[in-house]
Order: sequence, then C-alpha cells, then structure tokens
Amino acid sequence: MTHRSIEELLDARRLAGLTTTPGGRIVATVSAPDAKGTAYRTSLVEMVDGALLPLTRGSASVGSLALAEDGTTLFTAKRVGEDGDEAEDAQLWALPARGEAREIAARPGGFGGLHLAEGLLVAELEVHSQATDEAAHARLAATREKAKVTAALHSGFPTRFWDHDLGPMRSVLAVATLPDDLQRAEATLPPGASAATEAGAEAEEISENAPETSDEPRKQVLHFRHLEMPPGRLTAWTADRQGRHALVTMTDSVEDRLAVGHLYLLDLVGGGAPTLVREGTSEVEHWPGEFSPDGSAAIIAREQTWTQTASAQGWIEVLDLATLESRELWPDLDRDPEPVWIDESTLVGAGDDQGRGSVWIGGIDDAAPRRLVGGPDQELAFGSLSVTDGAVIASASGIAVAPHPVRIDPATGALQDLPNPAGAPARSGTLTEVTAQAEDGTDLRAWLRLPEGEGPHPLVVFAHGGPWGSWNAWTYRWNPNPFVAAGYAVLLPDPAISTGYGQAMIDRGQHELGGAPFTDIMALTDVTVGREDIDAERTAFAGGSYGGYMANWVAGHTGDRFRCVVTHASLWDTATMGRTTDNAGWERPMREQNKHFNPSDFVADIVVPMLVIHGDKDYRVPIAQGQALWYDLHEFSATPRDAEGRTRHRYLYFPDEGHWVAGRGNAQVWYETFLGFLDEHVRGEEWERPATLG
Repeated sequence: MTHRSIEELLDARRLAGLTTTPGGRIVATVSAPDAKGTAYRTSLVEMVDGALLPLTRGSASVGSLALAEDGTTLFTAKRVGEDGDEAEDAQLWALPARGEAREIAARPGGFGGLHLAEGLLVAELEVHSQATDEAAHARLAATREKAKVTAALHSGFPTRFWDHDLGPMRSVLAVATLPDDLQRAEATLPPGASAATEAGAEAEEISENAPETSDEPRKQVLHFRHLEMPPGRLTAWTADRQGRHALVTMTDSVEDRLAVGHLYLLDLVGGGAPTLVREGTSEVEHWPGEFSPDGSAAIIAREQTWTQTASAQGWIEVLDLATLESRELWPDLDRDPEPVWIDESTLVGAGDDQGRGSVWIGGIDDAAPRRLVGGPDQELAFGSLSVTDGAVIASASGIAVAPHPVRIDPATGALQDLPNPAGAPARSGTLTEVTAQAEDGTDLRAWLRLPEGEGPHPLVVFAHGGPWGSWNAWTYRWNPNPFVAAGYAVLLPDPAISTGYGQAMIDRGQHELGGAPFTDIMALTDVTVGREDIDAERTAFAGGSYGGYMANWVAGHTGDRFRCVVTHASLWDTATMGRTTDNAGWERPMREQNKHFNPSDFVADIVVPMLVIHGDKDYRVPIAQGQALWYDLHEFSATPRDAEGRTRHRYLYFPDEGHWVAGRGNAQVWYETFLGFLDEHVRGEEWERPATLG
C-alpha cells in the first residue's frame, strides 16, 4: 500500500541551501522531483523585496554557486547541448541580473566548490595527478578516457569516501581572473597557447561548445591557474573576500596515524609555497573556518582525536593572519557552534542545544557569548548561518518543522520568516518531550511524536546516527511523519554521546558504545511505554549507521522486548568494520571496545525478526557489514522461523545507493518496506509487497 504521507514528504520542494552576499543578496538552492518524478533536480531562487525570483530553469541540476553583488550568479550545471545530450561534466555559467546564462568555462572533471572574491574566482578542481596546469590535465584526461582505463594506483589512505572512489584525480585550488564584464568578455585560448595551436584550433572551428573530451586547448572566458598545493588530500578550504588568501586542510599520514588534518595558508595572488599554519599530530588536527570581513583573521577549528583513552572534542580559535597566532573563542561555552563574522570583533554561531538549536552572539574577547535565539522552550534548530546587510540569515527547522529561511536581528534576536521557496509537509499528530534519569544520575530527554487519537499507540524507537548527533532538526531520511500518519508513536532519544548537552555527555559513552548509550535509550523507552497513550506490548526498535549499531546491539540484548528491529547501514562486526571503512579514525579507538561491545558476538541471542537495509555504494559502513549480518542471522540467530520454515528476517538491498538512500523511487520503497515490516510484526497485519520491488 502506498502511504500518501510518504509521497507528500518525498515530493515536497526542499530547501537545500542558502547563499548570501554581504550586501544583501539571498539565494536559495531548492531540490524538487524532476518532470518524471523519479529523481531530484536542484534550482536557484532569489529572494528580492519579499518576493521569490526563479533564477534557473530546465532539467539540469545546479551544483556549486557563487554570488556577485551586481546581481551576477555563477553556478555549475550539466546542461543539454545543441545535440540534445547532457554534458558529461558540469560547466561553469554566468547568469546576469537580467538576461540568459552564458557558459564561461568547461573542463574534463567539471568544477567543485566556488568562491567569488575581489577580481578572482577561486574553484576546487579535480585534476589528473600528473598535471600541473589545465592544458596538461585536458590532455592527460583525454588519454586516459581514450584508453578506457578506470584503474587507480593509490599510495595513501583512504581510497574511497562515503559513496565515491578517490583517485586517480586529485583536488586542487585554482584561481581565474574575472573580466570587468563577464557577459561581453571574449572567449580566448589559454595563456601560453602557441600560434600553431591557435591556428589549428581556428581551422577546426573550435567554439565555446567544443566537445569536452577534446585534448586540445579550447576557447573560453575564464582560464584557471592551479595553486601549488601542500602534500596530502584536500579535504576542506575557505578563502577571504579580498582574493588574497585561502586556508586549506590537507589530510596525510603522521607517524603511525592515517589521514590527519594539517592546516595551510595559500597565497591566491602571488602563488608560491604554502605556509604550514598548524601541523596535525596523533592527538590533534585542524580545520579552516570563515575569514573576517577585512581578511585579517579567520576562524579555525582544533579537534582532539577520538582514541582508546581520549574522547572526541573540539575548540574554536581565532587566527591572526599576520602573526599566525591564535586564541580560543568563547572558552566558557560548553557547546560546539560554527561561528561566522558580523564584523571584525563580533561573531554569531549556531549549534545543537538540549535537543534543539541555538544561535549565540559574542565578541572575540568574550569568555562566553549570549544566546541570541533558540534554546529551551522552543523547537527549532538553525544552520547555514551567514550575515547579509547587517542581519543574520539562517535555515530553521525542527523535528516537525521543515527547513525554511529566517532572518535574525543581531541586536534583539527577533526572528522573522522569509519567503519560503520550499514546501512544508503537513504536520500531523503532536510533539512532546520525555525525560528520564540515567543509571549514573544524568538527566536524559527525548522527543516523542504522537499520532492523532487517544491511543494507546504502537511505538517505534529511533536511535540516531553519528554517534555524535542529536534529534533536533528536520530530516527527509528518517522522518517521523509517515510513521505518525500510519498510527505509530515515534520516540527520538538523545543518549550518551549526543551533541548539544556539553562535553560530559560525549565522555559518558565515547568508550562504551554499547554501554551508557544503550542503557540511556532503555531508560527513556521505559518512561515512554509507561504512558497511558503508548501500548507497551506493541513496540519496535530502529536505527541507521551508529543507530544501526544500536539496533543490532538492542536485538542481541533485549530478547523479545521489541517485536521487531530495523537496522540500516549498520555496524555489525565492529572489528572488521575498522579495516574496511573509509574512516581512518575508527579502528584504533575500537580495539578495546571490540572485546565488550561487538554486536556480532551476541547473534545467538537474537530472537525477534530483523529488517536489514544496506546500500552497495556505502563506503562509510561497507556492504560487507550488511552481508555478514544477513548471513549470521540465517546461520546463528535464535529467531523462530515462520510456518513454512523460512526465515522471518528480511534484507532490503540497494545496489546503487550509498550510506543514505537518496533516489526518489528507492526512498519510497525504503519507507514502504520499513512500515510494512512494522505492520506485520507490531500490528500483526499482512503486508502487500510493492510491485516496484519485483
């Protein structure tokens, strides 16, 4: 059966991002189903004088984005050419305030992130590992393409990341000088192209629409110069507004540790060798944040690595670009905000806060900022902070509130809804909180979504992923709406290791993943099933990623307390997980925990049916975890078989999905199968398998 609430959720227009300029432009990236309703496409909508102005149209999705104050919008997209075929790689387009978009650059491999500075465009590019400039990259990429070679030869770790393979290309930062008028600037061959090359290009009539696989230089408006990059893999970067500097984090091996983050300063104008700002160690690594408006300082993050004896912990610092000295920002704030600058001495930052979110504001010399908006007694969390025309712009959402743009007055904290280019799925049922006390006396809390009616309602408990995370904002992947609409109460607990409760909450469970987090969730579940509006006899447990680990742990430690368990992208054998994941930081801190908190050791104690969900392209929790779990459930679990002697476990496998099920059709099947499994085992109802599952 198709649930209307699933389609309403998956077909809603989504606010995917907000981009602003200091002078007042606000552009939203919006995601919505395409014309066929089988995939999602992204488009741009600008907020102008209280109205919404669509900037892009057509079937091509927008990728990266950069805004100019004069109304020009730079974006990347794979647009359809005159031959009717979509480009293989994303092209770079310039859209004026009035008029049509013009292609200003194209290259094999397309473009990554963009940053517009004074007179410069900074771009992240994927380049052939042996190339030193764009001409060499085009030639070497074409050679590889013509040879039909897909192999990559690695010398470092990782070789994969989340859902895609790394190599043989490498990421670099590159800069291009902007002409005074992008729309009228003449397309030219790259600087240094020989006269013979130019003549040959003219003879072959190489135009702005030349095939992207060509290994010959081509005419275009912008030409990118590669910056000299430090050793390692580019994993994060920011640049100033003046086009002078960029901060980059390069991950590389250090002593006996893999993939450690080192922070470097790059000269965007003069080039030259990068400057090492902070060297990563076996205990600490560093990441770049936003530059101050005048470019004299920048925010940087210092992170303590999770080890066998230390918990993950982070500090925010203000870096002086002249001296490269730094000092901690807001040392008395026991939260983890992501600050942006209002002016040279004041910042605002958003972060998790007691199952919600807050925005804090303070000076660089303050021991702690003050809460500007958010916190207890409300239900919103905030993200995508930026400052435009003196106001703070953010995306706000909650457990039952879809993301929408808001303006925050930095003086008063007044919150104003902006025109919303996205949809708002209907809110069903009610939202309340549950509190409990942990075994060590820690106060615990959870959100509880209740369906309409007095109940008692069947209950499903969702464990969040991370493990560093919190149930405090809207999500399209584990959204309670379809479950509430189907009559289920949904409990969203924040146990040990949850963010927004201070470092002590992280420390409580960091070295016992199946200890305090498990007993915390059980304590909150006990309180919940004690309510008159909850049916204590009809409950289920579910989770994804670390939440999937918890689902597996619960399955082996609670007998038949829950009628069934749903586990998505889950850690099953934590020992083998550490050697196959793309996460270099997992294996070492788990060596001691594996002896005590490995779910696979308790498979013989699993007596309830489990729905296993996994994607083949999941490189964070590799498919081998799902395969091993599926085999072990058949071979070793104590779950009784059905009347025909077949297993009551089920395995929902996605050959083309990663850690998250992102495809429109696959997402619907995910919700339908999940709900069908609950109906069968919690309610005792027969489930009709969707025809789309084959």
